[in-house]
Amino acid sequence: MVQTSRKINKTLLGDLALKGYDPVAYFTDGRAVEGRTEFVLEYADATWRFVSAVHRDLFAADPERYAPQYGGYCAWGISQAKRFDGDAEVWKVVGGKLYVNYNKEIEAAWGQDISGFIGKADANWPAMKRPGVEDISEIGVPIHHIVLKGDRP
Repeated sequence: MVQTSRKINKTLLGDLALKGYDPVAYFTDGRAVEGRTEFVLEYADATWRFVSAVHRDLFAADPERYAPQYGGYCAWGISQAKRFDGDAEVWKVVGGKLYVNYNKEIEAAWGQDISGFIGKADANWPAMKRPGVEDISEIGVPIHHIVLKGDRP
């Protein structure tokens, strides 16, 4: 297994990154594609699935290029100093980097100021990726109350 300091959003069962979607496919196919169980790689204490050996090998050669930003947590949520689940089917590649968001509604909000939200998230992420920190309020940085609508709690 490749060791890294990255904190990855994983499924509860199976430790799957990106809920089993192939991170390379976002770049090569321009769409979210579920990976296959026969093409896997362990990276950052998570299991990554791929559609082919070629995709697996591309990821293995340069995981930082293909792994989602903020460990696959919701990009908008990280900009708000909260760690929300990321939906592998709600994504965008910006500046050669993969970002996922919680749902389409959040993605629409994020889309109103992508560079601004990325800047905020980039500033928040170093503290948030530490083990045991769920949001920045746990380390003394004030945050705003956030209410999400949708079918997830």
